[in-house]
Amino acid sequence: MQINEDKLHAFVGKMLGDLGGAYSVPTVRLGLRLGLFKALHEHGPVTAADLAHLAGGLAERYVREWALAQAANGYIDFESASGTFSLSPEQAMVFVSKDSPFYLEGAFDLVAAMIEGEPKVEHSFRTGAGVRWGDTAGCLFCATGAFFRPGYVNNIVQNWLPALDGVEDKLKAGAKVADVGCGVGFSTLLMADAYPNSRFVGYDFHEPSIEEAKAHARAHGVSGRVEFNATTAKDIAEGDFDLVTSFDCLHDMGDPRGCAGHMRQILRSDGTWMVVEPIAGDRPEENMNPVGRLYYNASTMICVPTSLDQEVGEGLGAQAGEAKLAEVMRAGGFSRVRQATAGPFNMVLEARA
Repeated sequence: MQINEDKLHAFVGKMLGDLGGAYSVPTVRLGLRLGLFKALHEHGPVTAADLAHLAGGLAERYVREWALAQAANGYIDFESASGTFSLSPEQAMVFVSKDSPFYLEGAFDLVAAMIEGEPKVEHSFRTGAGVRWGDTAGCLFCATGAFFRPGYVNNIVQNWLPALDGVEDKLKAGAKVADVGCGVGFSTLLMADAYPNSRFVGYDFHEPSIEEAKAHARAHGVSGRVEFNATTAKDIAEGDFDLVTSFDCLHDMGDPRGCAGHMRQILRSDGTWMVVEPIAGDRPEENMNPVGRLYYNASTMICVPTSLDQEVGEGLGAQAGEAKLAEVMRAGGFSRVRQATAGPFNMVLEARA
């Protein structure tokens, strides 16, 4: 087989870029935990010695190497004449501003969790078994919550709920809402803060996530009208909900069709099920893009193993696509399913009886 040198060099160049990004994961996480990005944002431009002092008296030699690594990454700016480092407003949106839609601390933590869970997923490749949610890595559920939080902060109340037919009026007046697959509760509490006349119940089958959610509710001072329960979607006993929400979790469920059927049962006859899922085309070739790349890799390491560990184990994956998801929802008894809105990372499906 003859090698095309141009293609080879182009491919090696791509790999160098990819490996550079992979190598940056631990150093970025160190910078976030040690407050180095924050100190640069608040005080830059500064020398490495000043940065080490401003970040709490860190070792200058380590900080200098870290700063040069981030400058080589393109994550911070370096002025060679003065030997100073700084953070641009655009870089701060990614590394400092926690409510920015582009804040990515959770994404870097998620990568680390996937690497930690690699041996368990490899075992599943060999056996066909699944990996229980929460068992893949030490705090996968924490990283997942942090990863999704910026998108939720900037979209749930501003864009997603208003895109549903008549739902926002109900929430303002006072509705009963179930947040199914609530994780650590970020989505539930954002809705509760925005709609004080409504009552919210968050459900998740992962007990440590529910404990985190309860702690967040206490900190928000909304415990009186927000509650969290550890239970599977199909075991929710309460009913007569005006709205059920499921944020980035339906594809993780072992029995999404059974879940859909139960959501239909616990909703009022005029109720709405809002399902937020990763954006995806209906055919694999439509997902050969940077966003699809992220989701397919995360799905391999997290979503599919999680689903295959559960009852039925359908394994939809994070790139199931609208047509497949709508078919699952209709199988549960929803006759009307439409895409209410979409963004670069998510699509919002609205289902009614």
